[in-house]
Amino acid sequence: MTEILDEPWADPDLRGQIDRLLAIMARLRDPKSGCPWDREQSFATIAPYTIEEAYEVEDAIRRADTKALVDELGDLLFQVVFHARMAEEAGQFDFADVVAAVCDKMIRRHPHVFGGARVADAAAQTEAWEAHKRRERGARGALADVALGLPALMRAQKLQGRAARVGFDWDDADRVVLKLDEELGELREARASGDGDRVEDEFGDVLFILVNLARHLKIDAEAALRRTNAKFTSRFVSVEAGLATEGRSFADASLDDMERHWQAAKQRERPSKQSDKP
Repeated sequence: MTEILDEPWADPDLRGQIDRLLAIMARLRDPKSGCPWDREQSFATIAPYTIEEAYEVEDAIRRADTKALVDELGDLLFQVVFHARMAEEAGQFDFADVVAAVCDKMIRRHPHVFGGARVADAAAQTEAWEAHKRRERGARGALADVALGLPALMRAQKLQGRAARVGFDWDDADRVVLKLDEELGELREARASGDGDRVEDEFGDVLFILVNLARHLKIDAEAALRRTNAKFTSRFVSVEAGLATEGRSFADASLDDMERHWQAAKQRERPSKQSDKP
């Protein structure tokens, strides 16, 4: 095991492909013969693409599209190489440093695999992992490394999860529901006041509590909303298509007409019920 860990390029074909990828990136950034667009990029301009590629990986997984997953994982890897290349040009670090850092971290955080430690099960390993991360954070605080760039729902859930680990949490989902009722009341009061800033603030509180409710219900809030977004999109397209078969568009259809097609789309989503009669 030690020999394998000490030799990251044991597979010559893998090393060749990685070297090829690094060479392609270097050529793209070459001041003379490279691509003008690639040469102009910076960490800040590339970051949105990195985030987008991560979501495209998730989309391929959700669709169970293995071919697309290969492609999207490659795109995500290219983003890592792009950032590493820009850092290398600035004399900060290179791709080898990135690989070495994550290898060291994984070995350090898995002493039960690469050392003499023992864990009883996956739950115990999760706790050990979090304990190790807390030690790495040191005095920076429980929320210190929750990334600002995460989508808001995902970041809210991570912030709440971190707080819960140090005991700052409600006992159960029922308490969260009571808090949600309280926050909705404050939102109604804010609306009545006509204060736009207050309305936005209270609305944010409602969202935050909803995310906390999702956490207590063992639901990924970000994934749940993406699922609902997809459901809405599918039904909306069905309404649009239904109106088109009647020679109409949204502009000349009533809300009742739209609702009729919406309910039809919902009905089509339901699994067909088998009759009990022969």
